[in-house]
Amino acid sequence: MKKKIPLLFLILVIVLAAVTWFQWTNYQKFLVTPLGLNSDLTVKKGDSAYKLGKKWQAAGHIDNFYYYQLLLKMQPELRSIKAGEYQVSPTMTPTEVLATLVEGKVKSYQVSVIEGSNIYELFNSISTDSRLDKKINDLEQLKVEFGLANDEYLEGIFFAETYQFNKGDSDLDIYQRANQQLAKVLEEEWNNRAPDLPYEDPYEALIMASIIEKETAVAAERPIIAGVFVRRLQKGMLLQTDPTIIYGLLPGFDGDIRRKDIKNPHPWNTYVHKGLPPSPIAMVGREAINAALNPQDGKALYFVAKGDGTHQFSETLKEHNNAVRKYQLKR
Repeated sequence: MKKKIPLLFLILVIVLAAVTWFQWTNYQKFLVTPLGLNSDLTVKKGDSAYKLGKKWQAAGHIDNFYYYQLLLKMQPELRSIKAGEYQVSPTMTPTEVLATLVEGKVKSYQVSVIEGSNIYELFNSISTDSRLDKKINDLEQLKVEFGLANDEYLEGIFFAETYQFNKGDSDLDIYQRANQQLAKVLEEEWNNRAPDLPYEDPYEALIMASIIEKETAVAAERPIIAGVFVRRLQKGMLLQTDPTIIYGLLPGFDGDIRRKDIKNPHPWNTYVHKGLPPSPIAMVGREAINAALNPQDGKALYFVAKGDGTHQFSETLKEHNNAVRKYQLKR
């Protein structure tokens, strides 16, 4: 004879099943409900998935913390979150947010080393970027970091390019990457240079590239201007380029070159000193380096700005003086 199941036991089983079904249904609902987080999410070092959940509960993003704990128990791989700054969406579910933190795809920023900018402009730009941790207080400290002696120069040793970085990266990280990239590009271009150039080493080519960078922003003119300066060097002529005058007057240059400035004997003044100045005068990109090492053939020895961003090139001083009267004195 079969024993009857006690009614109380049956009721308990039914209640337990109902509770389990209720909890499981709500858990499934929790899994697909957006957390409603703001777009920027910062995970600090030492933060755990549990700790973040508590913060989200306190902020009203999680109604029942039990379901969040159950998620971490059911999917323990979601506990291995990484510190950093993340871009999330208010529509992302708890699983999606935690998966993003586990993947470690942190939000990235960018900073640009501008072609033609000088070391003072670069330092000001990077030192005032609040997204970077600060390790460099002044240019003297930066010089020490790169092992430069007092008679060596920071100018031009950072490659002009846009660099991606993450929250927590330092200003020194950017300087180091820019310096390493310059060394890489300069070596590549030096190994593919034209023959019979008047440079003793890659550094002299870098100096020339910086002058070209300051003289024109027109890509097609860079190799033409390089050709003019190379021919002047080969003939023993003064380079006579205004940007070198200006550089020697930094950081106090007020925007106007005066007669006394042209005669100023500072080391960068190519109206006074023959040959290349002692250092670059600006940050350079690959195009300027390539132009310095692959100058265009020709006979022009002079050029003058037309006022529209381009230049008039001349072979003789007479032609040049006529161009100056046409484009400069009249203007």
